[in-house]
Amino acid sequence: MSELIAVAGKGGTGKTTFCALTVRHLIKKGLGPVLAIDADANLNFNEVLGVDIKQTVGGVRDDLLQNMGMLPAGMSKDAWIELQLADSMIETKDFDLVAMGKPEGTGCYCYVNSVLQRYMEILQHNYPYVVMDNEAGLEHISRGTTKNVSYLLIVSDASPRGVRTAARIRDLVKDLKVPVGQMALVLNRLGSVEMTQAAVAEAAERGLELAGVIPADELVTKFDLADRSLLELPDDSPAITAAGKILERITGKLALAG
Repeated sequence: MSELIAVAGKGGTGKTTFCALTVRHLIKKGLGPVLAIDADANLNFNEVLGVDIKQTVGGVRDDLLQNMGMLPAGMSKDAWIELQLADSMIETKDFDLVAMGKPEGTGCYCYVNSVLQRYMEILQHNYPYVVMDNEAGLEHISRGTTKNVSYLLIVSDASPRGVRTAARIRDLVKDLKVPVGQMALVLNRLGSVEMTQAAVAEAAERGLELAGVIPADELVTKFDLADRSLLELPDDSPAITAAGKILERITGKLALAG
């Protein structure tokens, strides 16, 4: 049975960076192969993982709707979709990546979406861990994109607005009764001691469970500017160390695997 680690939060808080750190940690712990899912229409999970996207799930869906009458003879729609999805997946030695792409457009997507959902559920069970990078805000939760989650980590920066958004996400998950095993806050890119204390106090005031704090890391910034994969970060990177402690704290499995 696979474990799904989903990451949510306000835009600009470093969700995708944390997802990459999570994938790296799982690989280093020998818990791969990992399935990485980019559920953000703004597509950049692949960049921090150092791979290129060929096709998205949304693109496969659109292609089927536009070419429904031109499928190869003898091939069912289900088989065609699965073939296209398999071709669109980015495969590496340690992880595979699926990009969801843009949301639904005009027209009826009911049938295609049901096939896609079934395929994704089957696909996820082939991996010990799945890491999902969600779009900013609350839409993925209200639409039901994020469900059956083992761990929902809500990422925020030190700003009160970011922490407030994290609290709203927590509340929405509870209101909608989204099945989540564990849910906690990750404070990301924190600088001074004063900044950290203020952010932690804001989180405590709003009743948010704190999974941990990731400090601002110059190495992450340098890798981003150089367009380098964050999987190549050295083991002594402050962000790597902090993310590892967070992931080991939320589940004993990750700690015991090392």
